[in-house]
Amino acid sequence: MSEATIRDVTFALLRELGITTMFGNPGSTEETFLKDFPSDFRYIQTLHEASAVGAADGYAQATRKPALVNVHTSAGLSNAMSNILTAFQNKTPLIITAGNQTRDMLLMEPWLTNVEPSLLPRPWVKWSYEPVRAEDVPAAFMRAYATAVQAPAGPVFLSIPLDDWDKPASAPAVVRTLATRIAPDPARIADFAAALSGAKNPALIYGSAIARGAGWPQAIALAEKLQAHVFAAPASERPPFPETHPLYSGGLPFAIGPLAKKLEGYDVAIVIGAPIFRYYPYVPGPYLPEGLRLLHISDDAAETARAPVGDSLVGDAVLAVEALEKLVAARAAPTKPVTRQPHGAAPHPAAAPVDTAGVIGALDLFKTLRAATPADTVLVEESPSNLGELHAAWPVERPDSFYTFASGSLGWNLPASVGLALAERDSGRNRPVLAIIGDGSFQYSIQGLWTAAQHRLPVIFVVPRNSQYCILKSFAVLEETPGVPGLDIPGLDFVALATGYGCAGVRAQTLDEVRAAVAEALTRKGPTVIEVPIAPSIPPLL
Repeated sequence: MSEATIRDVTFALLRELGITTMFGNPGSTEETFLKDFPSDFRYIQTLHEASAVGAADGYAQATRKPALVNVHTSAGLSNAMSNILTAFQNKTPLIITAGNQTRDMLLMEPWLTNVEPSLLPRPWVKWSYEPVRAEDVPAAFMRAYATAVQAPAGPVFLSIPLDDWDKPASAPAVVRTLATRIAPDPARIADFAAALSGAKNPALIYGSAIARGAGWPQAIALAEKLQAHVFAAPASERPPFPETHPLYSGGLPFAIGPLAKKLEGYDVAIVIGAPIFRYYPYVPGPYLPEGLRLLHISDDAAETARAPVGDSLVGDAVLAVEALEKLVAARAAPTKPVTRQPHGAAPHPAAAPVDTAGVIGALDLFKTLRAATPADTVLVEESPSNLGELHAAWPVERPDSFYTFASGSLGWNLPASVGLALAERDSGRNRPVLAIIGDGSFQYSIQGLWTAAQHRLPVIFVVPRNSQYCILKSFAVLEETPGVPGLDIPGLDFVALATGYGCAGVRAQTLDEVRAAVAEALTRKGPTVIEVPIAPSIPPLL
């Protein structure tokens, strides 16, 4: 019997950890790792490293398990950085690996060497490492796994010199189990519960950690016991609460002054599972209205440390909600009626109506899409210009049915929808996945279409084409910067682009054509790109 190699032991470790799907774009320094690829593993090939990370992120979020990504040395890692940034802010557990040059040549820094492998992906990974010895590689993977899944979850990076894999392993890998949730301090949570119970008009501000922890039922129970108004934290990437619930008040603005204005009239508010706060753009004002006490619960100590205001507690969001629900005093009814904002969780309202001259408006398009798709459709969004219209037309009523990026870095949602659809297939849920991606955003990770086509994933990509970076024109209004070049993007043909990557491509210019295109796409075995010219509109940012 031949001696076990570093490769053998590492794949055995991954197998025991249940990580047998790998997303990647292979390069020369990774081929020694992928040599004689095990038949019980699956390699999801992408055409660009950003797509590999985005697809893995979507898959990990949908399966609630860490995912493995393989990119190409320093060049591939650099290509992947925008979506590593997003995975870090999404708090998605990913193990990202890359090869490096042969150890015998590292001192000379040959072509494509990752010269500073532990430095390059920072600050957007929790841990970054290149093992000192080949014998340390399996243990480094175990540490990477542990670091990725423990709170706050997030991506980690390992750089492996290409000649390590065939070296003999000194021993089998040690597989460990570990907890991934942090229980809140009981005395502190009791203080928070007392403050909420004694409040005349409390508010609950829920964040995406509640969705990541499958905590909708607990979040609803706490809100209903307190009869408190519920807000989504600014720019939540996953909805933490059903948007049609009678206590739901919408998303908070993502600017300092307007957010404080929104919270006027409340005497105690608690942020659970989100930072305090996501702000963009800068609009000065007080952090909080006068008379409001702010409480904060997060599993991320860095998040609680950088909060500019509020009394903080480190702990798992869902465990904290469960504890609070047991401790708070019940109320019969809210102190004042819920005021709903028409744009739901969107951080800014819809644009004012414009004369469309027969061209479809964004709101009508999104209402038509919602009516044309099954109730359990998973919605993925990267259309910054039309957030107000989308959230008005498509309130999220079911958990795990809406995804977007926490970072604002374009190019995540297209490949993420591929990973989400793969997870739907693997899990047997088989819910439809519909991704609404603006014509500008679509260009950032367009290569993800090829992976969807190769795996015959029935994703419906809808491109509301306004031929502009309309959201940047909104910033131009706010920042008083007229005459900025490069804000128009004419000449894009999404039907041709779809066909080139192996997808079905359709151009729908009326609402009836949109309905017909969606109906046909729902019966198709592979992906569909539906281009819909829409009237350009410049939304207000606040």
